[in-house]
Amino acid sequence: MPTEYHLPVEVKKKLALFCNVQLNSVIEAMDADTIYDVPLLMKKEKLDERVLSKLKLPSKQNTDLDEWKDFLGKLKNPTQEVTIGLIGKYVSLPDSYKSIIEAFTHAGASVECHVNLKLISSEEINLDNFKSKLSDLDGILVAPGFGERGFEGKIETVRYAREEKIPFFGICLGMQVAVIEFARNVLQLPNANSTEMDENTPHPVIDLMEEQKQIEQMGGTMRLGAYTCELKRGSKAYQAYGTKKVQERHRHRYEFNNKYLEQIERAGMLATGKSPDTGLVEIMEIKNHPWFVGVQFHPEYRSTVLNPQPLFVKFIEAAIENKKYK
Repeated sequence: MPTEYHLPVEVKKKLALFCNVQLNSVIEAMDADTIYDVPLLMKKEKLDERVLSKLKLPSKQNTDLDEWKDFLGKLKNPTQEVTIGLIGKYVSLPDSYKSIIEAFTHAGASVECHVNLKLISSEEINLDNFKSKLSDLDGILVAPGFGERGFEGKIETVRYAREEKIPFFGICLGMQVAVIEFARNVLQLPNANSTEMDENTPHPVIDLMEEQKQIEQMGGTMRLGAYTCELKRGSKAYQAYGTKKVQERHRHRYEFNNKYLEQIERAGMLATGKSPDTGLVEIMEIKNHPWFVGVQFHPEYRSTVLNPQPLFVKFIEAAIENKKYK
């Protein structure tokens, strides 16, 4: 029963009577400061015991929520704070980035840091105002998405992060934007682009794979589900995961064009994660930068309270370091 106030016993009895349930099956659902309080509130109401009893399942020991309590303690009592800019084109509908926002909650709590997220529309960023829009940020994340609306604003955002040595994290399209910005401004290929944005670009550093180009239905060209990624030792990604191979989930159509890999790596942007099965690039990093990582997959999909996503954790730690020297 959702409620702003504790339910008196008389009210619970009435609910039990008219709903034809036992009194101890009337569960009070108090308003909570955060959704992460709910499991503890439900345990206090003994919901776990009631469910097990109704299902006739044995309950020989109490539910252990010690790790959850530890997470909540860190979440509610941070010792530091950073401001991260989440740059995308759906910021008027923040639930579009719900998985990313929650991944920041999980990762921030793990390092006892409150992440103040600023959602900034990439459509509002241009050559004239990018400094005023971005200068107060300790870290910058360019979000996933489709289509060219707000695309050039993302390009300017990545250029600022790269040149000013601001910790940068690009996810899916965010990684592709980072590659395009690098090709344009470091390799001096001014018309470099993704064929998603410009099918006639002379430098398609992001493109469909050859076997995808003959597929007419859009859904058929998407790479969906979990794929293995092999990490390069010594990379930021390898330091985050602490292992050679990982599996992450994908949801995208366009890929890094390996025809440009040698040229881009020679200039200082490195492919530090690849698919061992296809050779497709999964992670790009800039060598001479405090923390600049772009990933083709969606790491936020696998973040949980008890297992915060490692790249988000390291990104927040990099933002903390950056804040110290501002």
